[in-house]
Amino acid sequence: MYGKVKLSKRQIKEDKFMTFVLNAKHQLMENWQFYVIGVIVVILAVIAVIYYNNSRQAKAQQAAQQFSQALSEYRSGKTQVAIMSFTQILDDYSNDRVAEEATFLLGNINLKSKNYPEAIRYYEMYLKKYKKNKLNRAASLAGIAACYEDQAKYTDAAKKFIAAYNEDPDGPLIGDYQISAMRNYLLAGDIEQAKNNLKIIEDKFKGTDLEKRAVRLFTEKTLLQNHTQG
Repeated sequence: MYGKVKLSKRQIKEDKFMTFVLNAKHQLMENWQFYVIGVIVVILAVIAVIYYNNSRQAKAQQAAQQFSQALSEYRSGKTQVAIMSFTQILDDYSNDRVAEEATFLLGNINLKSKNYPEAIRYYEMYLKKYKKNKLNRAASLAGIAACYEDQAKYTDAAKKFIAAYNEDPDGPLIGDYQISAMRNYLLAGDIEQAKNNLKIIEDKFKGTDLEKRAVRLFTEKTLLQNHTQG
């Protein structure tokens, strides 16, 4: 029989820090799913119905109907079918309103499926072509950041989270973008940049759960660093 493996103090601290990192990331994805995917999908469903009912042109009616069907497939968990349907919309109705929403959702679906090159491609396509929807633009930048983070490109991820924050500074996810940038700078070992993010969080979200989580995450990392150097 094998004896129990005794972890060193450094290993325990590293494990504790990574637990905080994963919890912080999970919190972001929960909020992101709610605001950007959940709410947007519901809104788009309403738009699709209204658009369909009020459209007089045959092509516009077809676009709205096809979009509504793709949206239903996505919400039903038929991911690959939805991807094909949304992609077909881009091919057939590239200048229609539904193409904007299809492009954004293709980024989200591919991110959720961990197809990072495709997710980034659609997010960048959205950012290049569509300029008005700040919530979607910020979410697209955050989506790219999430792709980088999952691939351990932490500095690139942090910069994209900051870009998302700057894109929609009054949006509902600015706190999550800041703590995500801080988390990635910590993972990249850039303590000074992480400290800058922490200061912004402390200034803007004083007394909130977000501030407490950010302080705790930063403290765990600095304690781990001091232990390593010691």
